[in-house]
Parts: sequence; C-alpha cells; structure tokens
Amino acid sequence: MSFTIDLGGKRAFLTGGSRGLGREMALALARAGADIALVARPSEALQETAREIRALGRTVWTHEADVSLPEAAEAVCTRALEAAGHFDIVVNNVGGRRVNVPTEDLDLKTWQEMLDLNLTSTFICSRTLGAAMIAAGKGGRIINVASINGLVAGRGIGGRHYEAAKAGVIQFTRTLAVDWARHGITANAICPGIFATAPNLGWQRSHPEIIDRLIADIPMGQMGDPRDLGALAVYLASDAARFMTGASLVIDGGQTCH
Repeated sequence: MSFTIDLGGKRAFLTGGSRGLGREMALALARAGADIALVARPSEALQETAREIRALGRTVWTHEADVSLPEAAEAVCTRALEAAGHFDIVVNNVGGRRVNVPTEDLDLKTWQEMLDLNLTSTFICSRTLGAAMIAAGKGGRIINVASINGLVAGRGIGGRHYEAAKAGVIQFTRTLAVDWARHGITANAICPGIFATAPNLGWQRSHPEIIDRLIADIPMGQMGDPRDLGALAVYLASDAARFMTGASLVIDGGQTCH
C-alpha cells in the first residue's frame, strides 16, 4: 500500500487566505490539486490570491468575512458549505498578536476580542465544518495554525492573550483528534516561529529591537519564508498523513531548541 500527496478532487476551506501564511498554504494546496474556499476580510489581496488559484486550473470560492467575530465566523461557514457542498480539508489560519500591551494594562474587551480572533474562530469553523464532515461520512483533515508561543512565551513583548489562545488551539486540536478519529478525521496543529509576513515585517519596522532579538535566537539566523508552510500543509492534508493526528508540528528554524 502506498499513499500519495495528490489532493485532486478535494475541497479545502481556509481562513486568512489573502496574505502571508494563509496565501502560501492556499496556493500550495491548489497546486496539489485541491479546490479552495478562501475566507478573509475584504481586500484586493483576497481577489488577487483567488486569481492566482484560478490560474492553476482550480475552482476557488471567495468569502469576505471577519472571523474574529463569532457570528460572522458561523455565517461564513454556512455560506461556504452552501456554495461548495462539503469540505475535505479545513485550515484555521486566522490569528495574530496585534497588540503589544503588558498584562497589567490589558483591558478585558481587548483580551476577549483577541481570544475570539485566535481561538474562538478555530472552534467555530472546526465545529461547523467538522460536523458536516462527520455527517458526510468521508473523513477529513483539520489543520489549525497555532504558534511556538503556544508552547513557549515570547520575550520582551506584551499581548499575552496570544500565548494563551495559541496554547488553547494546540489543546483543542488534540481533543478533536481524540473525538473525531472514529470518523476518519485527523486534526493537527502547525506551530510556526517567526515568519516574514506583512505583520512581522511591520513589527520589524516599528519595533526592530524585538524582531532582531527573535532572529538572534534562531539557529538558522533568519525569519521563515511563508512558502515554507505550504509543503507542510499539503502533507497534513494528504493521505500520506493518514496516521498523524493530534500532533503539534514546530517549524521555527530551531528557535525552540534552546
């Protein structure tokens, strides 16, 4: 018996698909044969990514939504299912630190908004689309983008809602793996280190001392390229990863090795 990386005939739902890590994962899944439902806030970047996917010969659905809002997350999952019929792959990629505020100064409203962005969106999309996978009886793949900061705390930076939420994503992923294995659904988390995404490049301009310190801790001496995540997402979405579930896969240039 052999297992392939071919995703032909599969349909993938991906949040935060217009830029950065999400864009590169969407393109990689499309190159492997999957049709893609892209979810992101309205932007020209969303439409440009969709055009690139169509150029690969794949079907693409675009859904404009801010999944940091629980009601919007649930609504866009429903719309996506109505448009595509079903999904074999769900990639919960939306997230971010966004605010650099010490815990003693962080207000409750911001804390809750950031938990909704990084954790509640993952719960809602997994619940809604996972329930449809279970009903279809064909198995599936859940891929949740967490962070190395779900495993270790960042240094010299505020916004600890991020560490808390990403740790929650990792543990929630494990529960999905346990609960849904009997349905043929795997659930795995990707834990990226620092990547050269637009937000991190923005941080590099506004807080160079933070980014320089982070890079100094990376044995490979550089931020990751967002394209590095594409191959990992394709593997986790494929039959080649059929026996991997509940894993938290670190991709950080060795940053957490010391």
